[in-house]
Amino acid sequence: MKARTLTSLLAVTLVAALSLAVAGISSAKQAVGPTATAAPAQSAFKVALITDIGGLDDRSFNFLANKGLQDAKRKLGVQGRVFISRSNADYVPNLTRAVRDGYNLIIGVGFLMADAVGTVAKAFPKSKFAIIDNDAVNLKGKPSNVRGLLFKEQEAGYLVGYLAGLAAKNRPNSNGVIAAVGGLKIPPVDRFIAGYYVGAKKAYPAVKVEHSYSQDFVDQAKCKEAALNHIANGATVVFQVAGQCGLGVLSAAKEKGVWGIGVDADQGYLGPHVLTSATKKVDVAVYNTIAVAKGTGARFRTNFNAIFTTKNNGVGYGAISKRAQPSWSKAVASIRAQIVSGKIKVTAQSPPASK
Repeated sequence: MKARTLTSLLAVTLVAALSLAVAGISSAKQAVGPTATAAPAQSAFKVALITDIGGLDDRSFNFLANKGLQDAKRKLGVQGRVFISRSNADYVPNLTRAVRDGYNLIIGVGFLMADAVGTVAKAFPKSKFAIIDNDAVNLKGKPSNVRGLLFKEQEAGYLVGYLAGLAAKNRPNSNGVIAAVGGLKIPPVDRFIAGYYVGAKKAYPAVKVEHSYSQDFVDQAKCKEAALNHIANGATVVFQVAGQCGLGVLSAAKEKGVWGIGVDADQGYLGPHVLTSATKKVDVAVYNTIAVAKGTGARFRTNFNAIFTTKNNGVGYGAISKRAQPSWSKAVASIRAQIVSGKIKVTAQSPPASK
């Protein structure tokens, strides 16, 4: 009897202990509340930048694109990687690798990448792409998942051409010749040079403008040789539109004591022989595009072109050399205001045939 009573008491005690334990667990769950199940971590927005063959050391085009990416990493918290293209053959593999590595936005830097971006974008329609200096609507294969980033380089060319015209007009013993050296003959290069022609004529109708192409965006010696030829022909201003190769143009200008004009980035840091630079704010375009892509996600608009102009501060001119006459700064600022207002419309797309 006692044994049976003891067994019953033990059973009751065990049930009570289990009830308390279950109640404790339930209370703990209630105390933890909705955070008991951890929310899935939000993955970072990833951006890939594919350079053209100019590389990051061009101090202009690719350099600026990378600056835009680095600014986005710092200010927007995105992850980013640069894929370096050593030759044209690297474009498709680099773009494809970026897709397979899961990048949310893939940016091709430059006109030379048009066919590669068209091909890879068509093959991976769920990925988002942007390409600098190309019309996204007319890419090879007509992919619908690419945004074009285009610039009115002719407006920047016009502004620096105007300054070049003033410099030629006011140069003692000048025969009124100015020149430009392009890299490859492609539309963005030609738009810069075309604007340079008409801007110079606006400032100095009697000016003689000439241009040539180095057929290279990397080898500085080729551009320097081209610039020296123009200087030997009487050019007192030489405008470089050739990326890293074009640094040779500015070197020739310094060596021969004539004005040089930089391109894309403000290259006045190279010395007071740089009259100014035709600025093309690739960094701003890249940063803004990343910001929009991150903010809109799957709704990121493609199959259209974003246009960067003088009016929206996408192109312009850099610092003017302290050696320039003070009146030139006021004069070119007035010209810029007229372009912004629409009073001056710069429509030139191609320069006259080079001689």
